[in-house]
Amino acid sequence: PVVDVNNNPNNPVINNRAFGEEKVNVAEKGVAYMKGMQDAKLLTTAKHFPGHGDTDSDSHKTLPVIRHNRERLENVELYPFRELIKNGLSGVMVAHLYIPSLDSTKNLASTLSHAIVTEKLKEEMGFQGLVFTDALNMNGVSKFYKPGEVDVKALLAGNDVLLFAEDVPTAIMRIKEAILDGEITQDEIELRCKKILTAKQWLGLDSYQPIDKENLHADLHKESHQLTRRKLIESAITVLKNNESLIPLTRLDTLKIASLAIGESDINVFQKTLGRYTEVTHFTAKKSMSREEQSALASKLKAFNLVIVGVHNTNNRPSKNFGISKETMQLVNQLRKQQKVIIDIFGNPYGLDKMYGIENTDAVIMSYQDDNDIQDYSAQLIFGGIPAKGKLPVTASPVFAAGTGLIADNTIRLKYTIPAELEINEADLIPIDNLVKEGIDARAFPGCQIMIAKKGKVFYNKTFGSFTYDNKQAVEEESIYDIASITKIAASLASIMKLQDENKLVLDDTLGKYLPELVDTTVYGSLVLREMLAHQAGLKPWIPFYKNTLNHGEPKFDIYSLAQSEKYPVRVAEDFYIKADYRSEMLKTILKTPLRSKEYKYSDLGYYFFKEIIEKQTDTKLENYVQQNFYNRLGMDRTGYLPRKKFSLDEIVPTEIDKDFRNQLVHGDVHDPGAAMMGGVGGHAGVFSTANDLTKMMQMYLNGGTYGGEFYLKKSTIDEFANCQYCEVNRRGAGFDKPAAHGSPGPTCDCISFDSFGHSGFTGTLAWADPDQEVVYVFLSNRIHPSANNRKLIAMGTRSKIMRVIYEAIEKGQEKDTLVFKEE
Repeated sequence: PVVDVNNNPNNPVINNRAFGEEKVNVAEKGVAYMKGMQDAKLLTTAKHFPGHGDTDSDSHKTLPVIRHNRERLENVELYPFRELIKNGLSGVMVAHLYIPSLDSTKNLASTLSHAIVTEKLKEEMGFQGLVFTDALNMNGVSKFYKPGEVDVKALLAGNDVLLFAEDVPTAIMRIKEAILDGEITQDEIELRCKKILTAKQWLGLDSYQPIDKENLHADLHKESHQLTRRKLIESAITVLKNNESLIPLTRLDTLKIASLAIGESDINVFQKTLGRYTEVTHFTAKKSMSREEQSALASKLKAFNLVIVGVHNTNNRPSKNFGISKETMQLVNQLRKQQKVIIDIFGNPYGLDKMYGIENTDAVIMSYQDDNDIQDYSAQLIFGGIPAKGKLPVTASPVFAAGTGLIADNTIRLKYTIPAELEINEADLIPIDNLVKEGIDARAFPGCQIMIAKKGKVFYNKTFGSFTYDNKQAVEEESIYDIASITKIAASLASIMKLQDENKLVLDDTLGKYLPELVDTTVYGSLVLREMLAHQAGLKPWIPFYKNTLNHGEPKFDIYSLAQSEKYPVRVAEDFYIKADYRSEMLKTILKTPLRSKEYKYSDLGYYFFKEIIEKQTDTKLENYVQQNFYNRLGMDRTGYLPRKKFSLDEIVPTEIDKDFRNQLVHGDVHDPGAAMMGGVGGHAGVFSTANDLTKMMQMYLNGGTYGGEFYLKKSTIDEFANCQYCEVNRRGAGFDKPAAHGSPGPTCDCISFDSFGHSGFTGTLAWADPDQEVVYVFLSNRIHPSANNRKLIAMGTRSKIMRVIYEAIEKGQEKDTLVFKEE
């Protein structure tokens, strides 16, 4: 471990290799680092003795001078070395430094000083381990002494191992001459050799076994190692300023966010992760912008009320201002005058001193490095996926002193992580990939998205296959699917529960109470809402409304038009419009349909009425109501009805090639014919979404009605609707589907809790939440492409088999956790 106390911001050689400027912090981390390595039978070499932290020159190029007196050196620079020695340090590397207070011999590096290596380190400080020189080809020593001469001086000083001798044969010859001349004894040489052999024996090299290289890469990149690295990153990222508690971001529906990556030419991981939480428009900019370029960019960004600036591709060189350009801060200072700005620095904290005016920015984050994992976690911190834990290890500027860091456990949204964090072995999830591959190979579906979270932590997030079987466009995380009947719980049911919370609806009221003008003269007026939601009201399963609008398979053109007009304003599909009042015809058709006996029978028909209730009670169109009250607030920016209005077709996954009704590929329009005839907005179908977005809504349900620091629904209301309603004859909740009794066909495996709830969709989708295991599982596909007659996904049981893999993996992890607990 580097245990130099770096208290000089202009240090060109130690800098961010150090743990910081506070001696206790450096010592504690150095001891932990050392113990971890030595417990694993690795030699540790603490460097650079007696302390290279307070220099402004590089010992590779010259001989740095340390002018502190002995008292200061004892109190600061030597403190970490003493602490490591007390804890059993195995090695020390000596620096090339000129320290007059310890040895005033002109131009003599500490590496070559008997007073420093032997008298100070070995005798006074009691170090008995191996002593290494720093590289002897560095100018800090090589510019003053010739090869051979420098090697002898290093041995005479007390070093055991000489690194990077410039001329090894000459060095050996000169050492032999030194022995013959009596400068150093043969016994002393043998003592040094014995120390090295003892160290090798401690390492087990006396019984050396070659490493099996077959799985070497996997052995060196274990999940546990990745997890440790992620934990370190999570603990390090530091919030230096946070005006008005801007971070984590809340009230997403009030924010119009842009991300700006300075120093990047393409969208990076930081920006992509920001986009997982809500809609973010991404920009990039070079570090050296003219005033005109800055103004043009600032003008574009005026459309946003929050800009998140990432500063990338910096460096560690004080002479280069740590890679911070003056143009960067000119732009940031211009932006903060026109909107709120969060600035996130992926670089050296000393760069803060070069960022004039940064203390006036709304929020400042120090992320220290610029790799993908750090970018990912830093973006998560901004949205409350991870807490703020870090503290600044150095005084970076007059404004930001060592120890600065706003600590807050504001975890309010999904965290994106790896299985190991949840004690799940990644190998135990491989069967999911295999099941999906089998399904795609069998042409059960051309592609899919899968997201799985536990305890609010997404540990599986993958996409597979393509939009269609021609493999022209791969499914991506942002690809948007027609979720079919999941619309029931993602739109209608969410709205109904909110109405109940607001005392605008009672579950045990009748349909006639809310729609008397529509149903009072029919038997439908006495239908109970609870029974309708539980599919227990006697409604017919489905009415193919479109069949009454066709004549020998061709559309009736008193009902349809190939062009949109005032008379035919409602879009059904591409170049296919229906007359304005046909929605009422569809409702009349339902009301003319006799009721069945009150027994469980799944039906879409009740949701035609629920849509009417929601719109009447809220005086708002259903598509607008759910967008305003749920999707915008939850950050579900790729969810909603009528996706063509917002997204391009290459972002939307197509469904069926409809040969019975629309005679075209259904792409960007709802697949369900009834919802299509109502303009794409049905209570039972019409919502399009992504696995990522649906996971947010299911997590909100699992949280008991809260998400992102905001309240949506009462927990008691969700519990009531999620409970089985008529359990003796019917598995269903009020709107939510439930697991079937073991041995009965249903949407889940028999491994899941009966408290769980969710819904499936005709297009090949599933969204499920389990409060017992705190699991959310979302599977989206377009299994009906190219034909809705393709039932292979259902026959193969892919979705429920994946669910079984999930629960078996979790169970194995819990067993492992229990064993570890018992051992402890």
